[in-house]
Amino acid sequence: MSLLIREKTFYKSFFWLTLIIGLQNIIALGVNLSDNLMLGGYSESALSGVALANQIQFLLQMLVMGAGEGVVIMASRFWGAKDIGTIKKVSSIGMSLAIVLSILLWAVVFFFPHATLSIFTNGESVIDEGAKYLQIICFSYVFFAITSLLLATLRSVETVKVGFIVSLSTLVINVVLNYVLIYGHFGFPELGVKGSAIATLIARMIETAIVCVYIKKYDRKILLKLKDFFHIDLNLFKQYIKVGSPILLSNMIWGLAMGAQTAILGNMGEAVIAANSIATTIFQLVTVVIYASASATAVLIGKTIGEGHVEKIKAYAKTLQILYIFLGLCTGAVLFILKDYVLGFYTISIEAKELALQFMTVLSITVVGSAYQMPALTGIVRGGGDTKFVLYNDLIFMWLIVLPFSFLSAFVWHLSPLATFIFLKSDQILKCFVAIVKVNRFKWIRSFGS
Repeated sequence: MSLLIREKTFYKSFFWLTLIIGLQNIIALGVNLSDNLMLGGYSESALSGVALANQIQFLLQMLVMGAGEGVVIMASRFWGAKDIGTIKKVSSIGMSLAIVLSILLWAVVFFFPHATLSIFTNGESVIDEGAKYLQIICFSYVFFAITSLLLATLRSVETVKVGFIVSLSTLVINVVLNYVLIYGHFGFPELGVKGSAIATLIARMIETAIVCVYIKKYDRKILLKLKDFFHIDLNLFKQYIKVGSPILLSNMIWGLAMGAQTAILGNMGEAVIAANSIATTIFQLVTVVIYASASATAVLIGKTIGEGHVEKIKAYAKTLQILYIFLGLCTGAVLFILKDYVLGFYTISIEAKELALQFMTVLSITVVGSAYQMPALTGIVRGGGDTKFVLYNDLIFMWLIVLPFSFLSAFVWHLSPLATFIFLKSDQILKCFVAIVKVNRFKWIRSFGS
């Protein structure tokens, strides 16, 4: 049997989903990048403050994505079985959970912005700038949750174009409003970080409206209605919790771990914060195809199992692993080539620029590992139904290996920011060895009842 499968429909589905989801993700990241670039030209304190505030946004994103991934894994199987009624019920459960989480996080950061940001750094100027941004941007959390869950539901039935359209509109609106409100063009007041927050809030509200209009006027697969979100099927809720709670916990652990990483680097100086913000933003921008490949994989694996074609799964998994490595090598090369060019857009200190260059060099290497292990574990293994494994794997690597050694590097051994950064990203390579064994044992194919 050939290592690579020869079904044209498989490659067409995988690359089409990856392309559209990737374009959606790259444009969505463009919203943060526009904030990052425009504030980088405004002041280093503003850039660093918003970078820390966006760690809260990242935690929200991980939590909402966790709720959405639970929907995708379950709904994609029901899509394979053509059970539309159950897809609506799963969507309602995921939506309720995402909205509750977004409201809880809003309450924490709205009432305690300075206390929240002081977790990451003790720099008063950075905290002050971040707090101004946070108390406005937190009102976008619920809109972000609603949009994300609706798009996750559509993605589970292979409707992905609307996500691209929504993200593109958000980017255009955000860039225009950023330009006007941060610097005070066209007669508007110069609002700095507050202007950036207002711009993003307005963009989030508009994107929610666009996706709601699409579902009401144009969707013909699910035919979601508002009333569908006011009923929770308790039996299905139990299944969702069994499948989705490990994903939610895993994403929460990952989000908290990213916050802890930022806190470690944040206490090494303002230049380190700025460098990490730039390197991480550019990294996220060039790695969208990796995250998109994981999302595409989860849909394809779930749908194939739902259709009853379990015999195809092994061939799919072997082929996908080769595709992941290829994507990783291409992504690493792009990041390495771009690293010098992008720094020209930032008005930051020489120290921050040198650190950002070093950080991006490290990321251009570790991204090859990320490209393999992340979609292999979160796409293949989770999509196959084994949602607990990624939770245990992340818990061990992040909280028992990466964070302890990074803390020792920064505050006990007093190593350089570069050495600490290498410790922080080491799991991206180490997890590959686990992923190779786990995926190729093929013990991750589960039914929801098992």
